[in-house]
Parts: sequence; C-alpha cells; structure tokens
Amino acid sequence: MSTAPGTGSPRTGYAVVVPTLVRDTLADCLAALVAAHGPGPDEIVLVDDRPDPDADPGALEHALTVLGDLRERTVVLRSGGRGPAAARNTGCRAVTSPWTAFLDDDVQVGPHWCDQLIQDLAEAAPDTGAVQGVIAVPLPGERRPTDWERVTAGLARARWITADMAYRTDVLKQVGGFDERFTRAFREDADLALRVLDAGWRIRRGRRTTRHPVRPAARWVSLKQQRGNADDALMRRLHGPDWW
Repeated sequence: MSTAPGTGSPRTGYAVVVPTLVRDTLADCLAALVAAHGPGPDEIVLVDDRPDPDADPGALEHALTVLGDLRERTVVLRSGGRGPAAARNTGCRAVTSPWTAFLDDDVQVGPHWCDQLIQDLAEAAPDTGAVQGVIAVPLPGERRPTDWERVTAGLARARWITADMAYRTDVLKQVGGFDERFTRAFREDADLALRVLDAGWRIRRGRRTTRHPVRPAARWVSLKQQRGNADDALMRRLHGPDWW
C-alpha cells in the first residue's frame, strides 16, 4: 500500500488532484490509490464539481472512508459544477507539492503506480514539464466491442490525456492552468498540453499504468459527443486548423 509522504526525494514530491461528480467509481479510484505500492502523495485534493450548491456532502463519505491514513492528507473543495477544467484549476490552487498528478474519478491506478510515478518523475529532465501515464482500457473478450466501448478504448492512444497526467506545479502556474472555456471533458487537456509545449517544455510518456474501465453508456451519449464540436472549433481558433 502507499507509504507515508516524504519517502521520495524532494524533487519528486507530488499531489494527486481528482475532479469528481461523486460517482460510484470514485471509491474504487481512491481504493486503488491507497493499495498502490510506493511513496504515497503528499496531498490529495478532491474537487467536488456537482452543480447543486445543496448537494449532500455525505455522499462523499463512503469514498473518503477507503482512504485510511491518507485521509489526513486529503482536502475536499467545491468548484460549482463549472466542468473539469475549472475543477482541476480549483484543485491546483491548493497544491504545494512540486508535481501535480491528475486522475479522473473513473480510473484505477495500477498496483505499483506510486513507485512507477516516482520513477517517472525522477527521470524527468529539467525541461520536461509533464509525464503522461499509460492508459489501459479493458474490453470484452467474448464478443465484439460496442461503438461506445471502442470510443473509450481510444483513450489508450490519446495524447496528453488527464485521466493520468503529472505536471510540474510551477509549469501549470506559468501557463495559467486549464482554459475554463472548455466546460466538458473534451479537448481541455490537449489545449493545456499545447500551451505547455509552446512555452518550451517537453511532455513525455512514462511507465506507470492506469486502468480506465468502460462506463455504461448514457442514453444520449451520441448527442453529448456531438457537443464536443464546439470545443474543436475553439481549439482551431486557439491553435490553428492543424493543431492535432
């Protein structure tokens, strides 16, 4: 399981920031983090992005109970339902560690994730601004995957995905964090990465692994995907037509 903070070198100290809508997957996400071998995070910042200002804070309690000793290093903040970009910025502002590792609330880090993350950060050259994790999406072996499962499987090949991405905290501050005009979980991670690259930093792929299970598809999932066209239009305005 995760060990006490401070067992890594000062330059590899890290915080974990998790934006969440307090879905059922959050407890599994945190349980996997607790179970991972290696130096645990110095800080965990859970950002509750439920839009309802009267949302029941008790809904988080089950997820928090799985943290065990890590509960003492955990803070819970509210971001008002403004989307994952704003939620991550809210979390970043609370971080004091040299590195900020973003996890989505529906992923499960691998059993050696903490050790592997420390190795990834220790190997980062001075001009490396971020280190991306390796995402694995489990698919059914007994049948052909559905369209939604294939879409989710594409995350394993995605560049700059913040389902598991560690940025230098100072680099996030330098470039101004996430652009909160991206209100959906779509393109906000690519926009940030491009601004980091434009600022002269490198982004490399690390060794640590994280599992991203396929969530059940919502009834209107295709319509929600089409709404991402607005984010593509914003990306073209910000980074040109050939940004990808």
